[in-house]
Amino acid sequence: MDESGEQRRIAGGRMARVAPLVGMAGRTAGEAVAATLRKKRHPDGDLTEFHTRQAQRYAEHLGRSRGVLMKAGQMLSFVTMDPAVETSYRGIYQAAFARLQDDAPPMPPQLAIDTITAEMGRPPRELFAQFDPHPLAAASIGQVHAATLADGRRVAVKVQYPGVEQAIRADLANTELLATFFQLVLSVAPGLMRMDVRAMAEEVSDRIGEEVDYRIEAANQQEFADTYRGHPFIRIPEVVPELSTRRVLTTDLAEGMRYAKAITAEQSLRDAWGEVIFRFLVDNLALRGLFNTDPHPGNYLFHPDGTVTFLDFGCVKRFTPVQVRNMDQLVQAAIDQDLPRFMEAATLAGFIDPTDPPDAEAFLAFFTNSRPDLAGPQPFTYTPESAAEILRTGYSVRGPGARIMRKLRGNGDYVFITRIDSGLIAVLGGLRATGPWRAIRAEYYRDGPPATAYGQAEAAHRQARR
Repeated sequence: MDESGEQRRIAGGRMARVAPLVGMAGRTAGEAVAATLRKKRHPDGDLTEFHTRQAQRYAEHLGRSRGVLMKAGQMLSFVTMDPAVETSYRGIYQAAFARLQDDAPPMPPQLAIDTITAEMGRPPRELFAQFDPHPLAAASIGQVHAATLADGRRVAVKVQYPGVEQAIRADLANTELLATFFQLVLSVAPGLMRMDVRAMAEEVSDRIGEEVDYRIEAANQQEFADTYRGHPFIRIPEVVPELSTRRVLTTDLAEGMRYAKAITAEQSLRDAWGEVIFRFLVDNLALRGLFNTDPHPGNYLFHPDGTVTFLDFGCVKRFTPVQVRNMDQLVQAAIDQDLPRFMEAATLAGFIDPTDPPDAEAFLAFFTNSRPDLAGPQPFTYTPESAAEILRTGYSVRGPGARIMRKLRGNGDYVFITRIDSGLIAVLGGLRATGPWRAIRAEYYRDGPPATAYGQAEAAHRQARR
């Protein structure tokens, strides 16, 4: 298929995209009621067939879109469904939505070559000493090829699918599309906290709109690479700006152990890797107001020396100093059991309605109980079981905090805070990492002393950079 044909196939029509979602949301709501009635009539209460059918339906529809819907589905994959769906059915949704991360078909080799040629003005054979036309990986927006520069430097070349940007921009112009998508999510998990669907759609729209322009991703990655160049345990691949454009991004080729193998490594390494990931996220939020918002474990490469390489900076959320301070005060007040300061921070952060707040003591107890990794005894060990319990307690309307959850408000910023937080917890749970997490957090927010050897190494590195 030529480029114009590929563009037509991907772009489609706005109504063709939104109409199935509207119908799907209606069917889901009706089928959920029917399934609940069937559960009441059957002693075993097994709804596996219902959830399997729903998960497959959503994943197949989103996967066909190759546009905003697929990206939004990816943003909700991996852990986001966990707190919304009963424990026994979570694996069904994870398996279905995981396909959105891994099953994107690659473009033909010649089309990738033509795209690079159109973007760079020269074919790959003139730009690289070697270029593999067969991709290393394929995802929703683009695919990655291995190449070698004339000086022997090995690089990764990410090439955007022709037509994807046009399809996504057309989707983003359809203001009803993402709002309808989030209504669909709420139909899967009725009773979630009060959410401003349009604000959530606007926030996701902004992030996806940035992701299709590789120049923004290059700038994001360069900012992180500049920050962590020479860091003792955090690695960021360098960008090759002269070989990067709107639809082509060239960076150093990073290699390392994938998550599936990392979770089987010896415990000391898993503890080290978990601490690195925790420090990376806390450091960026506390000191720079930055969040790399894709917590998918495929974006980490693990190394036998205890270091971690971080990949994919297409979706970066930036918080204001006021927002960072409010979130910090919320967590610290819960740790300190300071009720007035806790309620003030929750109000300023926009998590509660001051005209209709939850019971203050119950809310503080709910928050404290939902974060034993920060508010409980230290050191704390994340496990798959403890991670699931944290997500159930902190995010599920079926959990012990159901009454409080229904009083909380979800705004646009909350989409990514939740996704990042739940993603971090899930990854650390898979690693079964142990650490003094509260003391590590205090290093960044309270100028606390180094809590570990990594803390000492980072303090020395920061002093040397000054």
